[in-house]
Amino acid sequence: MEGVGSVLVIDDEPVLQDVLGTLLRGAGFDYHAARTAAAGLQTLRDEEIDIVLLDLMLPDRSGLDLLPEIKTHDPQLPVVVITAYSSVESAIEAMRLGAFHYVPKPFKNEEVLHLVRRAAERRRLQVENLLLRSRLEGMGEIVGTSRRMQEVFELVRRAAPARSNILITGESGTGKELVARAIHRLSPRSSLPFVPVHTSAIPGDLLESTLFGHVKGAFTGAVSSRKGLFEAAHEGTLFLDEVGTINPETQTKLLRVIQEREIRRVGGVEARPVDVRLLAASNIDLWAAVQAGRFREDLYYRLNVITIDLPPLRERREDIPLLIAHFLRTYAEENQRDVVGFSPEAIDALTEYAWPGNVRELENAVERAVVMSRGETVELDELPQPLRTRPRADLAIGEIPPDGVDFRFVVDAFKAQLVRKALEQSGGVQRQAARLLQLSPTTLNEMVHRFGLADEPRRG
Repeated sequence: MEGVGSVLVIDDEPVLQDVLGTLLRGAGFDYHAARTAAAGLQTLRDEEIDIVLLDLMLPDRSGLDLLPEIKTHDPQLPVVVITAYSSVESAIEAMRLGAFHYVPKPFKNEEVLHLVRRAAERRRLQVENLLLRSRLEGMGEIVGTSRRMQEVFELVRRAAPARSNILITGESGTGKELVARAIHRLSPRSSLPFVPVHTSAIPGDLLESTLFGHVKGAFTGAVSSRKGLFEAAHEGTLFLDEVGTINPETQTKLLRVIQEREIRRVGGVEARPVDVRLLAASNIDLWAAVQAGRFREDLYYRLNVITIDLPPLRERREDIPLLIAHFLRTYAEENQRDVVGFSPEAIDALTEYAWPGNVRELENAVERAVVMSRGETVELDELPQPLRTRPRADLAIGEIPPDGVDFRFVVDAFKAQLVRKALEQSGGVQRQAARLLQLSPTTLNEMVHRFGLADEPRRG
């Protein structure tokens, strides 16, 4: 268990230091001792400490006075308070000042070890999140280290400094607005407005005035002139979410604004210049909408200067544990719950589920689990029923059991079987396997990585 964590015990009792030193070293922790508040602060400056056990009665000052200084040194450092007085008042005050938990003297060794292990797990999750955030600097709340997401991050970093319009595509819940915000944050316009517009939520007859503004008397109810969101986003970024839902008339006016870089308010004649970086998103195939006559082709090309396609969560399952840790930390702190992790069975269920609602659905599931959990660890039986029922991938085509199937999981599993079989028949040569499946080599290669087949041994 070496490398579990580093514990600093600040207590002036030699016997207690000996007992805790033996206990913590035996559990695999690195042990540091300090007998005064001053020595404890010096150790924090000199050593990498993951957990502090702090006595409230120290010879040079009160532990309650020292606690805020420890939290100033490292706001995320878990501090377990030890007190000879099992008074509710001192415990409440310590928790109010940021203590992770408290234990009264005399204590049971198992009780202390249990608290330290819980604190170590929280510290581990915090460090993972900090490392992840440092790797994804500028990406805000977007989490992922998979190959597909690294490609997305690279596109964001390269495209953000430019003025070019960007089309962000992907299923609902994949994080299109988060990507738009990251582009704005990394752009020269970052100090200027970012204005999101959820076009599908605005009735068609109101969308035009919402975007371009209107003059007094332009329509019934227009009792005063009002600027639109293009003007509100002047010199900043305007994000049009679900752009495929915009009606044909507004599409025409939007195209004119992009071409001329000026707007006319509804009912007005004055042209007003606007300087706006335009980002658009869609969860439908816009090119298919163009071919079906529902979306202007010239507008499509104006919006689609650069495309960033977000993969669904089922195609980047290796990111799920990282996302779980991220959301767990967020909602445990937000709801003041002492939930520190998920059981291995719960993690497996969360990783194997198809997540039709993508990251948004996973976030909701983790938040619910944190709030409803009965203990420190979320167990499998505490997850919603669809997550507890392991999807079957070994069904015959057309077979549907009485309890139903996870459609996307079964289809993906069947695709993976076909790709695996084609690779076996072609001796692992992807070009030959692509020919057998009547796919392009690029498409086959993407499926090989998506289904985790790249490192599988080949039979035959």
